[in-house]
Amino acid sequence: MPASPKTNGDTYTVDFHTVSPVGLESSPVAAALAGLRANEARYFKNKYDHIFTVAPASKAKSAVDWVHRILKEERGIVISSRPLEATSFQVENIRMAYVFYESGLSINVMYTIDGPSKRAVGFKPSEDMEVPEQLSKFKFARQKSKLAGVIRGSYFVIKNEY
Repeated sequence: MPASPKTNGDTYTVDFHTVSPVGLESSPVAAALAGLRANEARYFKNKYDHIFTVAPASKAKSAVDWVHRILKEERGIVISSRPLEATSFQVENIRMAYVFYESGLSINVMYTIDGPSKRAVGFKPSEDMEVPEQLSKFKFARQKSKLAGVIRGSYFVIKNEY
């Protein structure tokens, strides 16, 4: 019998060994979105020894609001899909935020706190979803992932202070 997900009611510790759609069940592409989320968890564990946890978007409102503000102010982008989960944390000198949407989209903000050397917004639509109209002007690169299938990603550089 598989181990139960590590939750404390408000947060979920993302397991990248056993991909689970916990918290993402309402997405029509929940399994693919869970793979994207697990892929991010593996990256942060391997690179920074950081445990990737997420919370329901309603409990991580400041992270969702920060990501949405940057999207709106930098590029006039408003995401129409409902945010399901979000997280924000700092590794080394980088503030990170992630929002996972019901449509299957994952958006992250990478923001160095000691200067603009690495400040960007990244977009990753799940393998089984169409690129949202709001993001159709971006070109998406592809890479394969054991956890997420084919990952399509794009980004833009943040120019202002947040």
